[in-house]
Amino acid sequence: MTQLLEKALTEVYKLPPEKQDAIAAIILEELEDEQRWDKAFAESQDKLVQLARKVRADIKAGRIKKIGIDEL
Repeated sequence: MTQLLEKALTEVYKLPPEKQDAIAAIILEELEDEQRWDKAFAESQDKLVQLARKVRADIKAGRIKKIGIDEL
């Protein structure tokens, strides 16, 4: 455990149980969210590779028109 996490937990231990539960819920939600993002990113790699190949092919074939920010 890192010193920062240890310090945070020491402070959390001083709180009443309902506040400890609220903080625990936030931490668990963050961890679950991080796991969902990691899973989604890992599962999208093949799609991203395919998209990148298509974009390169479109550029090579001249199907892409370069425009400036004002033309969007």
